[in-house]
Amino acid sequence: QVQLVESGGGLVQAGGSLRLSCVTSGYIFRINTMGWYRQVPGNHRELIATISTGGSTSYADSVKGRFTVSRDNAENTVYLQMDSLLPEDTAVYYCNLLPGTDWLVRYGYWGQGTHVTVSS
Repeated sequence: QVQLVESGGGLVQAGGSLRLSCVTSGYIFRINTMGWYRQVPGNHRELIATISTGGSTSYADSVKGRFTVSRDNAENTVYLQMDSLLPEDTAVYYCNLLPGTDWLVRYGYWGQGTHVTVSS
């Protein structure tokens, strides 16, 4: 059964840290590059970090130097370490395949996300 379960969100003060986890089940996630997205109500989902199966990473300018993505292939889990958090990081965070991936385009499946609120 295909599933994405995000967790680790919460309320934190500006300058604080959180570590998000995304437990995946399904072969499609193990063999593909994964991404972390975030969405503010009324806005589109924004891709903020990616990690390949081999561990290569990329980041949006808005989080570069503050967020670190990693994955544990044996545990089928993708992580997002968020440091030096800013109020503008407040959003619902999701993990998934990259935009345009055939499977995602076809099935449109997303997990429930995890809420992050950063207070000033």
